[in-house]
Parts: sequence; structure tokens; C-alpha cells
Amino acid sequence: MAKRVYIAGAGVISPLGTGLAATEAALRDNRSAIKPLTLFTPLHGKPLPVGQVAELDECFPLPRTHRLALVAAMQAMASSAKPPDAVILGNTTGGILTTEQLLKDKADNKALYRYHGLNTVTEFIAELLGCHGPAITVSTACSSGAAAIAMALKMLRSGKAQTVLAGGVDSLCRLTYFGFHALQLVDREGCKPLDIDRHGMAVGEGAAMLLLSTEKPDHPLAELLGAGLSCDAYHPAAPHPEGHGALMAMRAALADAGLKPADIDYINLHGTGTPENDLAEAKAITTLFAEPPPLSSIKGATGHTLAAAGAIEAVVSVSTVVHNLQPANTGCLRPDPALGLTPLSQPVTKQTSAVLSNSFGFGGNNGCLVITKADRFAMPAAAPAVSGLAIHGWACLTGAGGTEATMSLLAQGKTVDGMADLNAISKNLPPPLVRRLKRLPRMTLSLAQAAHQNSGLTPNPASVFLGTGWGALTETYDFLTRLSDSEDQFPSPTDFVGSVHNGPAGQAAIMLGATGANLTVSGGDYSFEQALLATEMFLEKDDNTGLVLGVDEGHPALSPLFDFSILPGTPLADGGGALVVSHNQEKALGCVRLLFYESSAAPRALDDLLTALGGVQTIGNKYRLLLVGIPAGEREKGEIQLARFMQQSGCTAPVIDYRRLTGEFASASAVAAVMAVSFLAAGQMPDALVTGDNLALESAGDTILVLGLGRYFSAMEFSRS
Repeated sequence: MAKRVYIAGAGVISPLGTGLAATEAALRDNRSAIKPLTLFTPLHGKPLPVGQVAELDECFPLPRTHRLALVAAMQAMASSAKPPDAVILGNTTGGILTTEQLLKDKADNKALYRYHGLNTVTEFIAELLGCHGPAITVSTACSSGAAAIAMALKMLRSGKAQTVLAGGVDSLCRLTYFGFHALQLVDREGCKPLDIDRHGMAVGEGAAMLLLSTEKPDHPLAELLGAGLSCDAYHPAAPHPEGHGALMAMRAALADAGLKPADIDYINLHGTGTPENDLAEAKAITTLFAEPPPLSSIKGATGHTLAAAGAIEAVVSVSTVVHNLQPANTGCLRPDPALGLTPLSQPVTKQTSAVLSNSFGFGGNNGCLVITKADRFAMPAAAPAVSGLAIHGWACLTGAGGTEATMSLLAQGKTVDGMADLNAISKNLPPPLVRRLKRLPRMTLSLAQAAHQNSGLTPNPASVFLGTGWGALTETYDFLTRLSDSEDQFPSPTDFVGSVHNGPAGQAAIMLGATGANLTVSGGDYSFEQALLATEMFLEKDDNTGLVLGVDEGHPALSPLFDFSILPGTPLADGGGALVVSHNQEKALGCVRLLFYESSAAPRALDDLLTALGGVQTIGNKYRLLLVGIPAGEREKGEIQLARFMQQSGCTAPVIDYRRLTGEFASASAVAAVMAVSFLAAGQMPDALVTGDNLALESAGDTILVLGLGRYFSAMEFSRS
């Protein structure tokens, strides 16, 4: 059934001010809020111009990112009397500003780092609002906010939710401030998008959120009509010079909305002010639009607010269709004739029914949104029903090594924890590809290659979906260490580019030539489950295959500080898993379904889980094996939850506590997923892991349940074809 998605509420805090009214007033005045940095003091040179939020209440111990998110969320939810069904936020910085100071002070109390993870921002907002549904963090660099809103649109159309709070947030921090400067992408005179004398961006901060609903409110602000994602698969930090990925995303957004280019009244540009980005976007626009409509970038007013940018610009697009206000291209004095575009030099009041809003980021991640006046255009086509994903290939990586070595040790009942040798991980990868890559991207590429080879399919996967709890710890640590050791003078541009959570997914896309949707999510111990959910929603229902991965690295300095499951004396472990999936069951081993993902704090969480699995009568007869994941940091709670599940479900299948085999790392559930698939492929469960003889798994319909416990309940079902 086709569904409209209405924008029922909106919230924003940015350098322009707090709230929609303040933002609109600043845009009407064509005012820039870019000023020299005051949040922290660089040790050398004058502070660079940034887009800094002027007034933000201190709320210790919450990091700055969390506080920005709180302001935007409360505004967006002001008109709602009930919690949203899900919260989806784009984010790249998490609590890093606080972490930077803690590391500088050599603080070793891990409780102080409890808000470091990207997922903590989303989970904090969800808990505050009383939302017990999915709390998903999207991290696709500067397109994160737009990608999060696109994911919310998919979730609403599929019927998985009726209301979703979606948006993006990032705070200023040393990592991004010095990182973009190291890449020589910052203009010391401010940001001048599309100007002939543009020399770069100004890093900014802020937050914005939309309350989206399939139930029409009494006074909807606007409608989210369509969204499109793509990947350049070209370069880790630079856009495709011809704007191919940007063009694909814009076309996909228009097709999703059921609109033609001529229906767009205004384009909110990504427009960062860097020469290459503006040129690539301009080429995409002049290819798509015979006569481009009025357009502008607001980054000359706000700075580039990174993960918040797509969300802030979505809120500005809402204001555009509500008030018919088309903002000026602040900072541009002489438009570059090479771009073939004429941006608005002053704000314009003009009837505006449909806006296309562009967001592009590192890793070639592109996201575009179509926002319109409510009920102005025809309802988009109904979303196709998804009944699960067919499994064609699989691979895992543990302390034991690759899939074969891992499964061999497990068959003997031995653990596979620890960390595999880095050279062994990347021995089959092209040396030029991995020469400058560190642990996490090498692990990701190794898994991607092994899973694709295992599938035996051609062509390569078209889309990549990555779940990672902690991202690239090595690059982050090395960047901050070098920055501190050099007294802010010599940060590494290579480490900065590699530090973004979506960097490994971008590298996989480049290796595979995967230009479809490219999404990285970060959900702590449930990151792989979030990636699987994203795959179900975004993988196209045709012959294309997708690659879904969960990967995390162990880091000797950072992992023990960040991960509450790494207890004193716990040896470091890392690894991950990958599946090649599609909607085509032909030649597939079986099927995977994400049946449940909800906070365990929900009043009826266990009852809801049992219902999602088919009810007590079904569960007892359906599952041949349970692979149960209990993070060590949630061990006591998880064991109580497991006992209650087994008692109330009546399930008598053998139970394997897989984290005792894999070791503690956030993406251990991805390894469990590959274990389940490997057992089904072998037709049996090794007797060393269950009491008695080998457990036969040869019949069609034989099913394994991978159950996640702790802060969230998750349930992944693996069955033979």
C-alpha cells in the first residue's frame, strides 16, 4: 500500500541560531555566521573561520554533540504527545570532542568515555524520548544527515514504523578542524560556494531533525516525497570529476518521488566551496536539468556542518516550501562561469512547491532528498514487500584467520578469539590498493573479496552496507597522537580521511565498482543487525547483489577505554563477517531475515520478541539451533534474559553462547551470522559444539536463530532454501 510521508515537526540549531524562526530570519537577511574559532585554542596560528554555535547550555557530562542533538530533538518533538517508533540520526563525531581532552589528559577511567561512540547520541535521544524501537546511527561522512532521513523514509513506507525522528548532528572538534585543514580544504577567508575565487570550506557544527509520519497531522509542514543514494566508487576523499555519483543520486531521488526535473522549483546545493566539489556538482546538475531552477548553497552562511549538513538543509528546504523563501548563495560575489550555474545572489520570495536537496561526502557517499508542499503531487508508488534476503556467498575473519581456519577450529570446539596477523589478512589483496590502508579497511576489503569469491557470482555486488561499532580506531588514534606530539602543526591528512566510519565501505565500493547505495551504520554491539536492516530496505529488487558486512578492529589503547565488554584482563579480539545477498533465490543457499530489533527496556520487549518469532507454538518446533550473543558488559542481564526466553518460548534447541568463542568485539554477531550459514552449507552442526552427535541441518526449512541480548533484543533467522 502506497504511503505519504509527512513532516510533522522540525528542529534546528546551527551557527545561524536556534529554531526555525531564527534560521529563517538569518537566511532572509543573507547573514553569514562564520567567524574565527573560539571553542578551543589552536597552539599555533590564528584560529580558522568556522561555523560555531554561539550559545549552548553546558550539561555535564554530556558531550557537545549530544547537547546539540538534544536541542533539535526537543524542537522537532514539541507537537507530538507520544514517542517516535524509531530514531535515525546521521553522525560522524560522537563524543570525540570530550574524548580528545580525556586522551590528552591521559584519563584511564573508562566510565569517562561512555559517550564516545556514535551510537550513544542516537540511543541517548531515543531513551530520553521513551522510544523503544530501533535507534540507528548512520555514518556516511558529510551525507550522513540526508542518508538518515532517506533511511527513515524507507522504514516508514515499508510499514516498519509510523513515526520516525530523523536527522543529523555533529560538533566541532580537533579531529575535523585540523583534519580538513591538513587536506588544504579550508578557506582562510571563509566559505564562498560557487565563487570564482573559492578556495575551500569552513568547518561547522549543528543539529537538525524532522519528525516524519505516515499519519497525516492536522497541519503538516511539508512532505518528504523521495530520496536517492549512490556511491562514486572513485576516490576516498575526492568526488568523481564528472559528477557521475551525484547525478545518479539526484536521478534516483526524482524517480523515487515520481517527479521530473522540470517539477523542481529550487535546488539546495551541497556547495562546500571547494573547487572540485562545486565543479562536480555543477556538471551533474547541468546534465540533469536542461534549464536549472533557482539554486544556492547555504554553507557560506552556516559553514559545512558535516553529518548535520543534510539535515539542516532539509529543514531549510522545509522552510522554503512553507514560506516560499529561496535562500541566497551567501559568500559568493562572482559566480564561476566554468560551472554554468547562476546561484541566487539575494534571498527570493517565490512560489516553491518542490525542492531537491543535495548532500555528498567522503567515500563517494551521495544522498539527495525531495521535499514538497504536502499533498501537492501524486502519491509515490507502493514499496515492494521484502520477505528476506537470499544468501549467495559468505566469509568471516577472526583471530584464527579466514572462514576455513575459523570453521576448522570451531569444529574442534576451540575458540577463535584474538587478532589475526595484519599481513595475513591482506595477503590476497592488490598491494597498490592496500599500501596506505590500516587494519579496519584491510579487514573489510579482505572480507568483501572473500565473500564475493565464495558466491561465484558476476558481476560484483552493486551496493555495500557496513556495520561497525567503533570505526577506524587506528587512524583516529594515530591522527590525534601525531596532532598532539607535533603541537597541532603536522596532522596526517591520510589518517584523517581514514578515520571516518564509512571509509572502509568506500574502499570496498572502489574495489568492487559498487555504485549503488553505500551505507555505514554504527550501533555498538548491534551494528551488523543495523546493516542487515539497511540492506533489506535499500537493496533493489532486481538481479543486483549487495554486500553486507560487520567489522571491528581491536586497538590496544582505545578498545579497553571505549568498549565496556572488554573487562580487565580480557585479551583483545576483533574480526567480522560478510554476506553476499540478493532478492533472487536462484542458486542461493538459503535466506536471512531480521525478524526483530527493539530495546530490551520496552515494557513488553520479550513478549514482542516471541510474537515476532511466530509465537510459543512455532518457536518450539522451528529452530534447530540458537546462537546467542551476550556482550560481556551485559553478561548478568543477558543471562537472565536468555533464561526467561528459553522458559517462556519452550525452545529446546541447543544453545551456543558464541561470544565465548569469538571473543569480545562489537561485530561478533557478523561472525555468528557466517557460522550459521556455514553450518547450513555443511548440513550439520559440529558435535564438539553441541552435546552428542553432529546435529543434522540437511532438510529444506532447517532454521538457525541468531539472538542478540543485552541493551537490545535482536533476532536474525537463517534458513535453508
